[in-house]
Amino acid sequence: MPDANPEVLIIGGGVAGLVLALEVADHRPVTLLRPASDDQGASRWAQGGIAAVLSPGDDFEAHVQDTLVAGDGLCDEAAVRFTVENGPAAIEWLLSLGVPFTRDTSPDAGYPYHLTREGGHGARRIIHVADATGRAVMDTLKAHAAAHPAIRIRDDLTAICLLQDAEGRCRGARCLDAAGRRVTLPAHDTVLATGGASGLYRHTTSPQPASGEGMLMAAELGATLMNLEFQQFHPTCLYDPEGSPFLISEAVRGEGGRLLNVHGERFMPGVDPRAELAPRDVVARAIDAEMQRTGSDHVLLDVRHLGEAAIRHHFPTIHAHCASRGLDIVTVPIPVVPAAHYSCGGVATDHHGATDVAHLFAVGEVACTGLHGANRMASNSLLECLVFARSCAAALREAPCTPLPEPSAGEVVADAPPPELAEWRQRLRDLMSRRVAIVRRDAGLAEAASALAALQATVGEAVARTTPGAELASLWHAVRLARLTVECARRRRESRGLHYNPDCPHHGDAHPQPSRSWLRELEG
Repeated sequence: MPDANPEVLIIGGGVAGLVLALEVADHRPVTLLRPASDDQGASRWAQGGIAAVLSPGDDFEAHVQDTLVAGDGLCDEAAVRFTVENGPAAIEWLLSLGVPFTRDTSPDAGYPYHLTREGGHGARRIIHVADATGRAVMDTLKAHAAAHPAIRIRDDLTAICLLQDAEGRCRGARCLDAAGRRVTLPAHDTVLATGGASGLYRHTTSPQPASGEGMLMAAELGATLMNLEFQQFHPTCLYDPEGSPFLISEAVRGEGGRLLNVHGERFMPGVDPRAELAPRDVVARAIDAEMQRTGSDHVLLDVRHLGEAAIRHHFPTIHAHCASRGLDIVTVPIPVVPAAHYSCGGVATDHHGATDVAHLFAVGEVACTGLHGANRMASNSLLECLVFARSCAAALREAPCTPLPEPSAGEVVADAPPPELAEWRQRLRDLMSRRVAIVRRDAGLAEAASALAALQATVGEAVARTTPGAELASLWHAVRLARLTVECARRRRESRGLHYNPDCPHHGDAHPQPSRSWLRELEG
């Protein structure tokens, strides 16, 4: 089949998308859509590492149980076991590609690579590349993908919707090129690897996070979405209102970093017996409460007691970046604040990434596999990307293929974005950050629901009267996903994991998941 007629279309070029492309391309041609800028997407900014059972002193059952505890009763145990048991093989695959994981040269090391510990883990099981694991993994995967003759990488196209045939099957995507012209890409199988929905919020841990565009595109075709209300806020993003987002890795606390309030007082031991190593939802809420109690806009993460040698050895990227912003973390604590980081919900899939729309798959943060439940445990995300992308590729390698139409480029050119677009997106982010963040209340959720309905009507009018470009299409997806997220939060009459509502503070029963009917209901 000619290269211009891809059988497998992958939308998204982070770790999940690249792993899938490499694992399937020896069997079927692939077209991979990814942003022109490497700074986009969350994968490159992942600092901590990848959780896997690698040490002789660790075992699968311990990793499974730690994950189930962190997920606060909503994990799919079968998905957890599938992920954990396939973790070591995924790491070996990365090693075979040449990912330069940090070695452990100590005489009593039980494993040749250094393993760190992060919140929620009962053992050291995080393999890493210093404190820049995502960057190292991405650089390695990109180099292999660029060299593969069956992988066609397109950084000039932006997918704005998925295609569906008369039988309801996904058959590719409609895109826009750099000039705003519509391009149709038929595909026998389409895989979403578009990331999460952190971009719905004002403060995030990556510069250009996704806003749930892939999730909403899947829902438009009838795919099930689930657990949208569980948005993880990383407890420690560098607090610098004038600078770009920068994550301070969970591994900093794993290696002994201590959280202090602005008066220099340690507060986590009084919140949870695990102190700074409690799961992220616990730590983020504790920081939020301490900020409110002290009237401050940040707290402090102190590593001075570790000593300069340990800081420079374990955290060279963090040390260098903070220094570039006038902060010597050897001598002063790091100002930090929680920021939107990871979406535990998304497009519901099975263990092979399949959705309930035929020929549509989802891998990575856009998917909801059941691994994370109500709260993602540190460094299980890259593990999920690896395991499920490889499993999805195995399924796609065996799928029968049929000829498809050639890609087509039409004469339709998108209009320029409306001048109010930036204001609308800011309004969306401010609203979600104020009313649907770490702590949400009934009154705030009701306010958000009403304001988002009005915003959707405004954006919808712009969509109806123009030929939307990529920016307007993205906002249109984002505002509708935000409404679904708020609706999920309003219907979950309990507090669990990342969803904390003081108006219903206790655990409750199971709740319905958003579906295409919800989308139709909200859109009238």
